[in-house]
Amino acid sequence: MDMPVNNTLLEQAISDYLLWMVSNGYSLKTVATYKSALKHFLTFNSSRNIAWHDIFTIETLKDFQKGRSKSIAHAVRGLSRYLFRQNRISQPIGKTEYRLPKIYEDYLVYHEKSRQAPSRRIKQIKRVLAALHDYLQRHKIDLSSLKIDHIDDFLAEFFAPFAPKTRKAYRSIIRGFLKYLYHQRRMIKKDLAPLVVGAPMFAQAKPPTFLRPHEVKKLFASVQLSTPLDIRTYATLHLAYTMGLRPNEICSITLDDIYLNRGELTIRERKTDNPVLLPIPEKVVKAIAAYLIGVRPQSEHRTLFLSLNAPFGPISPTVLNHHIKTLMRGVNLPSTAYWLRHTYAQNLLEAGASIYEIKEMLGHDSIESAQKYLQVDIKLMRKVLFDETL
Repeated sequence: MDMPVNNTLLEQAISDYLLWMVSNGYSLKTVATYKSALKHFLTFNSSRNIAWHDIFTIETLKDFQKGRSKSIAHAVRGLSRYLFRQNRISQPIGKTEYRLPKIYEDYLVYHEKSRQAPSRRIKQIKRVLAALHDYLQRHKIDLSSLKIDHIDDFLAEFFAPFAPKTRKAYRSIIRGFLKYLYHQRRMIKKDLAPLVVGAPMFAQAKPPTFLRPHEVKKLFASVQLSTPLDIRTYATLHLAYTMGLRPNEICSITLDDIYLNRGELTIRERKTDNPVLLPIPEKVVKAIAAYLIGVRPQSEHRTLFLSLNAPFGPISPTVLNHHIKTLMRGVNLPSTAYWLRHTYAQNLLEAGASIYEIKEMLGHDSIESAQKYLQVDIKLMRKVLFDETL
C-alpha cells in the first residue's frame, strides 16, 4: 500500500534535513539522536494521515510528545526551522510561553535575585524544572512527598539524550531547587540535594588548554584563503584568538554591531548579560573586511557570519567550532575553538593584566570563573593573584 503524499514528503524532508546537519558540522551523535526522534515522528504522522500543513504545528508536536521525553521536541523544531528556511512550510513551530506552577516560578524569581543569574540561565533552569514537573504530573507525585527515588528515576529518564557535562550541569539545577524546597520553603522533610550525585569521575591528567606561540603561528600560517570557507573561518579564528570571544558570541555578531571605520565591536550576548564595546585590532578588521567584501552572501539576515549555501542563514556555534577544529587538526593540534579563548587569557596574564582585568575582558561574572582558564606556572599565578614573589 502506497504511503499518503504528505508522509512521502515528510520522509524526504527528514532525509534532506539530516544530510544538511551532517554537511553543516553537527556531531554524529546529535545526528543519530535526531534521526531516531524523527523516525518516531514519521511513524506518528503516518498513523494520523493528516495534511502537510497540519504536521508542523504546536498542536501536533504536543500530541507527539505525550508519553515521551520533552527533549524529543528539539529534533522536530529543528526540522521545522530547516523547512521554513527552504520555503517548504509557511512557518516553523513556535515556542509557546508557559508558566509553571507557582512554587517553580517563585524559585526562578528567587534564583534570579539571589544569584543575579542572566536570563539565558533562568531559561535553562526553567526547561529542567518543566521536565521535572511533567514527570511528577505523569506519575502523580506531589512535591511535598518527593523522595530521592523519584529524583533518581526522573534523572535516568531525562538524561538519556544528554552528554555527561550537560548532565552534570542539570544535576546542579535540581540540587539548587531541592535546597530551596527544604531550606526556604520547608516543603520537604529532608534536604535531598546532597543525595543527587552522578557516577564517580576519576581524575585524569589533562594537558594545558592553550596554544604555545609556535602553535599559534603554525595554525594561522596553515590557512590558505583560497575558498570562501577559508576566508570565513580565518575571520572567526581572529575573533576567537585575538579578542577571546566565545563561539556563541561570534555567531551572534550582527552587521549593526561592527564599526570597521572606527575599529569597534559591540558584543551583546555575554554570560553577564552586559553588552560591551571592544576595540578591534587592525588584523581582525582586515580579516572581517575580506569576508564582508568577498564572501558574505546577500541575505535578509543581519547576522555577520552566514552559511555559504542557500538559504544563507546564520551559522551555529557548533558549525563554527567544527571548522576551526578541522583547521587545527590539519596541523596536528588536537584542540577546539575554546583553546583560542584560553590562549587569549594566557596572553593577557603574561602581558601583566590583573585577574580582575582578565575577568572583565573574558566577560565572566566572577574572578573564580576567570581563574579556571589560566594554566600557568605557580610563580606567575601567585604574583598576579596575591602580588607576591617567591
